[in-house]
Amino acid sequence: MTDAFDFSEASDEFLAAATRLTVDLNAVASNWRDMAKRSGRARAAAVVKADAYGLGIEDVGRTLYHAGARDFFVAVPAEGATLRPYAPEARIFVLSGIWPGSEHFFFDYDLVPVLASEEQLAFWMSAVAEHGDHPCALHVDTGFNRLGLSVEDALALADDVSRPASFSPVLVLSHLACADNPTSPMNRQQLESFRRVSAAFEGIDSSLSASAGIFLGPEYHFDLTRPGIAVYGGEAVNGAPNPMRPTVKAEARILQIREAKAGECVSYGASLKLARDSRLAIAAAGYADGYQRSASGSGVALRQTGIAGACGFIAGHKVPVAGRVTMDITIFDVTDVPANTIAVGDYIELFGPNMPLDEVARAAGTIGYELLTSVGLRYERHYNETD
Repeated sequence: MTDAFDFSEASDEFLAAATRLTVDLNAVASNWRDMAKRSGRARAAAVVKADAYGLGIEDVGRTLYHAGARDFFVAVPAEGATLRPYAPEARIFVLSGIWPGSEHFFFDYDLVPVLASEEQLAFWMSAVAEHGDHPCALHVDTGFNRLGLSVEDALALADDVSRPASFSPVLVLSHLACADNPTSPMNRQQLESFRRVSAAFEGIDSSLSASAGIFLGPEYHFDLTRPGIAVYGGEAVNGAPNPMRPTVKAEARILQIREAKAGECVSYGASLKLARDSRLAIAAAGYADGYQRSASGSGVALRQTGIAGACGFIAGHKVPVAGRVTMDITIFDVTDVPANTIAVGDYIELFGPNMPLDEVARAAGTIGYELLTSVGLRYERHYNETD
């Protein structure tokens, strides 16, 4: 795979960093447009919670707004306040809803709370009575047992002719539990439940599908889709080829290259005993940087299951993690990389265009979402935007 990242305009700080993260904003925009097209007649929102999945809500939000996104979803009010200057005319929905003390965010930054409980509904009614009418959204649980009113309570609310006129939802939404498994019967069950809710709130936009749900087809799209992980290049559907462009490259600088003899041990716990004379690259990233300990090449419980540890990528070669990942350091076996092609100060790709995010995540026993959003603050960021 060709490395598409260009460092020609990177700052000196970025080029000298111990760990660095390159974000391809063109790929982010391209992936969002792809998901918007797959959404058919539905509008596509952009989910930018968790600091845009670890890539930076300011730059990513601006990019997606310029790409055409006019509906955004964040997790908490402070994220919405951060996003607002970069998406000035967008609707910004806050998935965690509202609670006492947070109401100023919604009125000061024109955010839309996603109300998920009777308590939130009651508090919202008191807030709009004080501040004036303001749009809201309604979250309905259709089988996930996470956030949301029950279907029965939502239907009762829709039929309640005595509800205050100031209760003015602009969106009713739910979330699929098993959309990443297209054959799961849970998908159809939740779809049928949500159809009842959507019909009860006639004239109000409905939204059911995030990234994986979009791939389930048009009947899951309703009025608004909510692509998230696919926009950032991650796999949305289990066991299917990933059609999205990679958007990020995480790298760690090589601090030392050392020779080790067959029979010597590597890293904490001496869990790896070398079977051959080896060259080891000591890289400046560890679990404090989001490169998870469970990705270790040995010495963690996951390796007992037969799943191999993670690899990095350098000089055209995949290089396996040797021994345990530590807090600030990961050791890679570079014995099979020609010695004259790498040197101290070079960077090993932890995940990116040559070392797919989800492949590394599977080696760590997790998903690309967790690996991406775990990227630590110690990474210097650089944004490529050439289109």
